[in-house]
Amino acid sequence: MASTQAQILVASNRGPISYALDESGTLKAKRGGGGLVSGLSAIGPEAGALWVCSALSDGDREAVRRGVGEEGVRMLDIPADVHEDAYNGVANSVLWFVNHMLYQTPLEPAFDAEFRRQWASFETYNRAFAEALAEEAAPGAAVLVQDYHLTLAPRMLRELRPDLRIGHFSHTPWAPPEYFRMLPDDIAAQLLGGILGADRAAFLTQRWADAFTDCCHAVLGPGIPSGTRIGVHGLGADADFLRKRSHEADVDDRIVALREQIGAGRKAIVRVDRTELSKNIVRGLLAYRQLLEDQPSWRERVVHVALAYPSRQDLAVYRDYMTEVQRLADEINSQYGTPGWTPVVLHLKDDFARSLAAYRLADVALVNPIRDGMNLVAKEVPVVSDEGCALVLSREAGAYEELGEDAIVVNPYDVVGTARALHSALTMPLDERAERTKRLAAAATALPPAQWFLDQLRALDA
Repeated sequence: MASTQAQILVASNRGPISYALDESGTLKAKRGGGGLVSGLSAIGPEAGALWVCSALSDGDREAVRRGVGEEGVRMLDIPADVHEDAYNGVANSVLWFVNHMLYQTPLEPAFDAEFRRQWASFETYNRAFAEALAEEAAPGAAVLVQDYHLTLAPRMLRELRPDLRIGHFSHTPWAPPEYFRMLPDDIAAQLLGGILGADRAAFLTQRWADAFTDCCHAVLGPGIPSGTRIGVHGLGADADFLRKRSHEADVDDRIVALREQIGAGRKAIVRVDRTELSKNIVRGLLAYRQLLEDQPSWRERVVHVALAYPSRQDLAVYRDYMTEVQRLADEINSQYGTPGWTPVVLHLKDDFARSLAAYRLADVALVNPIRDGMNLVAKEVPVVSDEGCALVLSREAGAYEELGEDAIVVNPYDVVGTARALHSALTMPLDERAERTKRLAAAATALPPAQWFLDQLRALDA
């Protein structure tokens, strides 16, 4: 792409493509999926769009060095140690923990000299994006900066290119002021000021948008001197893609295999998550065990299908969490299992076709995060479900704002309450279940990814 030609630019840590080196030293490209990818495709190739992202792997870095790339994508070769500090040290171990309120506060956080060293890398990483965007953007171009990894970039870009229209979108929750202010005062101010460098800051729900505004008032003082407009865009499920993909042959094969693991005539409580600390998989398993304890009639009549895919395994706390999920599933199976019945069917290997198969045959979907920006699983299951599915949903998921009326809502910390909700979901009459699923699917697809992306672009023009 010729320099300074892009009219629309997207910036995110992960791009739409990744590269791997095979044994012979040949680079193999792989396309990614997700809401942003389908959103950007909605504007068409003639729009002059450019996606700026980070090289994440050795294959990506080698592709940049060899000048291998794809039209419409610019990958930044940020030094691996700087990226590690910025991505794992700050973004995933601090910003993610603050906004999801995950700290065990008697012990953490402790913002020491090592944190300050990593913070300098976070600034360097954000500056690399700001400089690349400044270089590539046509006069007056629209720039959509994505997520918590790039909170400083809007302000840095604004200083380099005042002519640009800049948006920032947060895909996570936003912490309330009393939690956000655990951050050192100067860092808190820098993060908020970074986003306020944008013309528009957008969030998945009104709740997260309000929390951001509250933090600005608490940290920066009332009457923030900023022209930043605040917006809300509740990303929905891509119904057309999901319905088509969930009826392909590999998904049908996985349904046969899952039905065999569940056993004839049994109900299925399904969860599909990354093994992410905020997803609350352990308390979900505890609630299922409580159900088997409190309602013995469900023994041998229900199976909990838990698809818990690896996440951030380079961080010790995530590896420990995955180990605990496995240990608890084994414990439930040894405590309650019989020769013909395995109470928990746990899969730890990522498999999208199996996820869709589980969506299709779920009687109950369990979505109980501690805190979640949106949670697309809650939106995808009703769209794909064959027979209709009862949704047990945490009130701390962003999706609760849109789906709460037709879900069975739980406090994610209340194991006994979640067990009761699972029992209510399992005993819900089939006609009611089908009706609720229809309404859930309509709400879940109200703002599909392409529309979600276009709405943000239009709002920048407004």
